Amino acid sequence: MKNIYKNSFYNLNKAKKILEKNKIIAVPTETVYGLAGNAYSNKSVKRIYNLKKRPKKNPLIVHYYNLDLLKKDAKYDKNFLKLYKKFSPGPLTYILKKRKNSKISKFANAKLKTIAVRFPKNKAIRSLLKKLSFPLAIPSANISTGVSPTEPLDVVDEFKNKVKFILNGGKSIIGLESTVINLSNKPRILRPGAISNIQIGKILKKKVSNIAGSKLIVSPGMLKRHYSPGIPMKLNSKKADYKAAFIVFGKKYKMKKNMFNLSKNSNLKEAAKNLYKVLRKIKKLKYKKINVVKIPNKNIGIAINDRLKKASK
Repeated sequence: MKNIYKNSFYNLNKAKKILEKNKIIAVPTETVYGLAGNAYSNKSVKRIYNLKKRPKKNPLIVHYYNLDLLKKDAKYDKNFLKLYKKFSPGPLTYILKKRKNSKISKFANAKLKTIAVRFPKNKAIRSLLKKLSFPLAIPSANISTGVSPTEPLDVVDEFKNKVKFILNGGKSIIGLESTVINLSNKPRILRPGAISNIQIGKILKKKVSNIAGSKLIVSPGMLKRHYSPGIPMKLNSKKADYKAAFIVFGKKYKMKKNMFNLSKNSNLKEAAKNLYKVLRKIKKLKYKKINVVKIPNKNIGIAINDRLKKASK
């Protein structure tokens, strides 16, 4: 593919030049692939929203290499520093209070007083961030409410030639979006991911609730409908309806043509990594309905069930 570029010194410099012109590229992270633009540029951020057809009220996550630039953009406390030391770089997004003199585009955080920030772990995106004098606003590289991409060809599927530069960082090793924790007041999980509320609670030495209803959208992943392949989906099914695709989990299933196993070994991490790939495959095969077996609601299974629930809306 002409628009997929391998991670090299030359291509990272090419990506840097494109971003400095306030244009948009696609980049890898350990969670999913994202659309990246200069988070300090209104022009860049507006281009991201337009490309994704994303509601303006749904804020973006701003990605940093380390704390150097963040200090100028957000206020943080001991809770943040404890979690940063343990989990960053990695799949954890923090909601922090935005500084009044921050350069972050007001559109990137949907004109809120908070911003969502993350420090990604993927080597390719870290190498790129290190070269830049600004952080990157990076939502998932898909049309809004759709299935997130976990490899470069998924981005091509979504945008064809509208995204002219896709940095290849291999397949996403996690395959689900980051955990989001609100640290602007009492710590709360707003979106489950690979890092659980129990893991976070151990570091903070306090109980952290795993999502409480909120009408104010302060983080990605809070819209009711999301991660959807655009096909009716029925959860907690014991069998497949007539002509439906059947997503299963575990060893007990004798595989048939319409069956798609997230993990034959009952491994929830493997299931998470395969979820979006399976949903994309089912859509390409033109199934009109999807049945999904009950997925264990523990560890990253909580995040899988969150995505399935929102995809089924």
